[in-house]
Amino acid sequence: MSNRRKGQLGLIMVAIIWGSGFVMSSVALDYFSPIHILAMRFTIAFVSMVIFFRQQLKWINKATLIRGSVLGVFLYLAFYFQTIGLVYTTPSKNAFLTAFNVVLVPLIGATFLKKKLSPMTIFGSLSAIVGVGIMSLDNFGQINIGDILTLVCALFFALQIVYTSQYVSNENPFALNTVQMGVASLCGIVIALVQNQPMDLMHTRGIMAVIYLGLASTMFAFLIQTIAQRYTTETETVIILSMEAVFGMLFSAVILNEEITLRMLIGAVLILLGVLTVQMQPKTKSEI
Repeated sequence: MSNRRKGQLGLIMVAIIWGSGFVMSSVALDYFSPIHILAMRFTIAFVSMVIFFRQQLKWINKATLIRGSVLGVFLYLAFYFQTIGLVYTTPSKNAFLTAFNVVLVPLIGATFLKKKLSPMTIFGSLSAIVGVGIMSLDNFGQINIGDILTLVCALFFALQIVYTSQYVSNENPFALNTVQMGVASLCGIVIALVQNQPMDLMHTRGIMAVIYLGLASTMFAFLIQTIAQRYTTETETVIILSMEAVFGMLFSAVILNEEITLRMLIGAVLILLGVLTVQMQPKTKSEI
């Protein structure tokens, strides 16, 4: 099996984990505010990286600190604007606009990194974003401040993916991800302290959900993403990760007994079509 195929399979694993994270986030939100969840999940992820991969910390140098810090800030801001945007817009619009990074990643690569956009890349990106839209949107309605904040979130997610690809070829992925989680954790703690919202930790179910988010959806998932991006293009990464919506639908149906509609199935097919499109095209250094 080629390294590229291993990278693609790793990203599919990340999409599965993030799909299950929809359910755990729903549980956690019953007990904690979004700001506290962000602070806890990134702190758990950082501490876990230090404990489980402490031997890899020797690879952290000045460049790693700078690059990991950039990724950590991008990552936290993406989650933060997604959270704040959700206050002012609907969950369906929030999910769709967050997934707009499927379009932003190739555009950033073409505009600022001078990467080529192949026809298959364009088709795969559009197929995936249309699929997410069909799955998540009931009625888009008028643009509001929440939609704009969510688009900012999508931009930061796109930047995190693009710059991970730029950095990871010259960095130890374990060291890079440790710094990224540490900076995101620091951002989360500072914002939580500034907002000074009350928090009750005496909820075992909520704590278990946050631990899952920290270990699986954050520490492990972003580590696998970082490693996988050594061997895949930025567009491959973001389109494969759009399968998060498909797996989220499946986990919600199995665990939360939510109904799967024909519209959701059509959206899932379009996402899978986008994924297959980018997997079939040959990878070149000049393409994103």
